[in-house]
Amino acid sequence: MNNKLNAIAIIPARYASSRFPAKALALLGGKPIIQHVYERVWDSGLFSQVLVATDHKAIYDAVTAFGGKPVMTSEQHQSGSDRSAEASRMYPDANIIVNVQGDEPLIDTASLASLVAAFADSDVQIASLMTPITDVNMLSNPNIVKVITDTLSNALYFSRSPIPYNRDKDISCTYYRHIGVYAYRRETLLRFVALPPSRLELLEKLEQLRALEAGIPIRMISTDYQGIGIDTPEDLAQVESYLLNNSVSSKELFNKE
Repeated sequence: MNNKLNAIAIIPARYASSRFPAKALALLGGKPIIQHVYERVWDSGLFSQVLVATDHKAIYDAVTAFGGKPVMTSEQHQSGSDRSAEASRMYPDANIIVNVQGDEPLIDTASLASLVAAFADSDVQIASLMTPITDVNMLSNPNIVKVITDTLSNALYFSRSPIPYNRDKDISCTYYRHIGVYAYRRETLLRFVALPPSRLELLEKLEQLRALEAGIPIRMISTDYQGIGIDTPEDLAQVESYLLNNSVSSKELFNKE
């Protein structure tokens, strides 16, 4: 059995979006969002291949234009995991598949490296990221997904509700926010996407619960990365404002000389 890790990264990027159509092509600092994500992931040096899995020619052409590697996938996919699974079949020698969301232009190398490193443990089938919640307002926000883990750092549950319920108001309680960057063993990804949507997944509208209900563990990796995703034009403006006020990130992401 070959135990050497051969990791590839796949960035799902669909064209349609109810809140922000064609957001992968929206400009951030003069470059498409998808280009920022691609360059961040490629520059990490962690992956033998970095692919953009898309369903639209405009995104395919944009990725080709900046020198990236696009893969055309079905328009019928319901999730980034489905799209990543289809693209991964083109690279059967890759045994670790890292799914990086196409709206995460600030994704950092340290977080990606920690995800890949988790697979040195043969028990790990899926790995994902979490970060401590420091803003109490996030606890009541259903768009912020919370996660609790066991003593091995495997996820016990994900929820849009605050978990755990802090009955006695213990000030030592730490809440964690889930950041939706996933890494899979190849066979686990293919098994996962073949499963039907699960009961809890449909209730919470969180596909990772399908894995837990099927008995597939998810190893959670704590990170300082805050997972600043872009879901709306307002998010894009906030990220651009943040970068303009952060000299290190601005220079890196805006490619200023």
